[in-house]
Amino acid sequence: MASHRLNVPPPFEDAMKSLEHEVMRFLLRTTGDREDSLDLFQETWLRAYRAYARLESADGLRPWVFRIAGNLCRNRARDRARRARVIASDGRDPAEAAELPVAAIRDSPENAISLRRALRALPGKQGRAFLMRKFAGFDYREIAAALGCSPESARASVYQALKKLRSSQQ
Repeated sequence: MASHRLNVPPPFEDAMKSLEHEVMRFLLRTTGDREDSLDLFQETWLRAYRAYARLESADGLRPWVFRIAGNLCRNRARDRARRARVIASDGRDPAEAAELPVAAIRDSPENAISLRRALRALPGKQGRAFLMRKFAGFDYREIAAALGCSPESARASVYQALKKLRSSQQ
């Protein structure tokens, strides 16, 4: 009797070890804040662990984990925006006060700040698709699975993000 699950996901610990560096880099680039990234990293793996038994195949593992991480980032950004509207601010933009990734600072602080502002200005789906493609190395099929859209829509999101980033740098 053949099993219907031919490509069974690896044990959870193996899956986590194989993706932990990629997920952390994605979270750091998405949030721009080390502390937020660490919190979201833990929450990503906690949620993945709770739902891991329902994962059908190892093929969908990477996009599935990145979908969890991306959703958590989006939720965190939405919660912050909601709080910022309620709480009187001291005049500083909280996004500007966050720590820049070290690699970006090494190249040029001015360019890093400009790029970071432009990335934050991208609409959610475009920003996540761009980060997955350019920084995490996802193919369009993986981006589509992580964002719940078609590969064509994922490609269009990356293209639109790149177009907006180029125009903001001119």
